[in-house]
Amino acid sequence: MPKKAKKSIYREQRVGIFVDVQNLYYSAKFIYKSKVNFQSVMNEALRGRHLIRAIAYVIKADVKDEANFFDALKSIGYEVKAKDLQIFYGGAKKGDWDVGIAMDMIELAPRLDAVVLVSGDGDFTPLVKHMKYAMGCFVEVMAFGKSCSQKLIEEADKYIDMDSDAEKFLI
Repeated sequence: MPKKAKKSIYREQRVGIFVDVQNLYYSAKFIYKSKVNFQSVMNEALRGRHLIRAIAYVIKADVKDEANFFDALKSIGYEVKAKDLQIFYGGAKKGDWDVGIAMDMIELAPRLDAVVLVSGDGDFTPLVKHMKYAMGCFVEVMAFGKSCSQKLIEEADKYIDMDSDAEKFLI
């Protein structure tokens, strides 16, 4: 695998943070039997740079304390975008924000120097490539390494493995 050119982080960089909450939630739950510290996620993603937008994408499933969780995300600076869980005939459930995250990243790209995708979902690999080459953004991916797509890691300009300091990112 070729070495990636090391790019510097500049305080003046305008940053957008895009958090796939379901991806992080299930990774933390199944790998660590814990919950995610979304304040630490934001702090690490930002690293002293200029925040333009931080968006947390959530699925509404009508579970206990859901509204409190969404309010907590808002109180630490995330814009929360919520979508209802889809329940299909036969009981199958689906809830994802892949297209919504992609659209927001592409639409906000002209106002950003760097984008931070907080997800390990390999479906985002073409998006990361597009953000780098067509939109000209520096693309960082943050995820728990044990549940992150290798192709996504390889495509990112920078990868932050949340497993390397898991306690920092868990409650």
